[in-house]
Amino acid sequence: MPDVVFPLDSTRRFTDQDKIGHNRWHPDIPPVAMLKPGDSFRVHCREWFDGEIHNDDSADDIRNAPLHIVHALSGPFAVEGAKPGDLLIVDILDLGPIPQEDSGPLAGQGWGYTGIFAKTNGGGFLTDQFPDAYKAIWDFSGQKATSRHVPHVSFTGIVHPGLMGTAPSHELLSTWNTREAALIATDPDREPALALPPEPNGAILGSLSGADFDRVAGEAARTAPPRENGGNQDIKNLTKGSRIFYPVFVDGANLSVGDLHFSQGDGEITFCGAIEMGGFIDLRVDLIPGGMETYGVSENAIFMPGNTDPQYSEWLAFSGTSVTLDGEQRYLDSQLAYQRACLHAIDYLTKFGYSPEQAYLLLGAAPIEGRLSGVVDIPNSCATVYLPTAIFDFPVAPTASGPVTIDPGIGAPRSSA
Repeated sequence: MPDVVFPLDSTRRFTDQDKIGHNRWHPDIPPVAMLKPGDSFRVHCREWFDGEIHNDDSADDIRNAPLHIVHALSGPFAVEGAKPGDLLIVDILDLGPIPQEDSGPLAGQGWGYTGIFAKTNGGGFLTDQFPDAYKAIWDFSGQKATSRHVPHVSFTGIVHPGLMGTAPSHELLSTWNTREAALIATDPDREPALALPPEPNGAILGSLSGADFDRVAGEAARTAPPRENGGNQDIKNLTKGSRIFYPVFVDGANLSVGDLHFSQGDGEITFCGAIEMGGFIDLRVDLIPGGMETYGVSENAIFMPGNTDPQYSEWLAFSGTSVTLDGEQRYLDSQLAYQRACLHAIDYLTKFGYSPEQAYLLLGAAPIEGRLSGVVDIPNSCATVYLPTAIFDFPVAPTASGPVTIDPGIGAPRSSA
């Protein structure tokens, strides 16, 4: 096992550990460890809400989830010799739930959760159709996930970090804050918000204190979106065996990681759409000096996905086009097309006995494939959702005899806004 460079004690809060991580992006957050090119190491990660979501049959914790405290990130980790303009190579060697802890109050101790966030507190991909908070708890058995809240399904998780990235430079941070503030100004009272500005309340900034803490807390970027440094990309195929090439913007690169997922469908459509958990990740780092210019990687990360995905061979696919629910034609709107494909899949699953919310939670958590299938045929984009049929314990494909009726169990707990 590689050396643990960022340990977490499950009996203590994220902010009460010997090494303190962070939940904002800023170049002045001090690194917690110095690594050398070629080093392999283990990092413990807390789930993104640091234990605020519970293994129970209430969704009140999802409704009241404190978004100002996310994400709980492990790091930053400096890499000796890394300079702005380099590419940081990160290999994912292994990852999984919290080791040797298969029960307990923290997500990752044998269980995880998926949430539909209320429209007034973050929302989701289909927030207009699903404005209230719902939750599903998933139990882990080896690589398999099952849920009392979404019964009759069992699937192999594609375990991956939802968030990993390098620190921005001061110039890049300013760019982020300027362009996102301009977007917010177009509709400052919108729910959910168009973007999240710097928020000192709840900021965790490693070992910073005093005036330095106050300054950085007022400038630091929230970790919610993906950006030029990688960040919260939520790519389900970024799993064991993957190699990622991150742009380096500061001396040392200052890599951070967190937001581990046991499984996720493409798009993480419920916002908390993955199966969220804490756990461990083993990484190896290396450098390509001057790699950003050499390969033209100036404002994005590129990666080589691992080859450990579940081997599903049969799928039921649903399509959608860029026409709104009330019949308005949009021009090549691929996001709308994917929303419509998801809604078609949800509607289909209700014919077997699931509630719409159970189906929505399932699409967020299970390893569905989302694809942009046509983006040139004006005026309609076509997007598709591929649902693996083997995850169900009943026949899900259409037949002349009609759909079977399943027992939907206790259902997904709801908490209205």
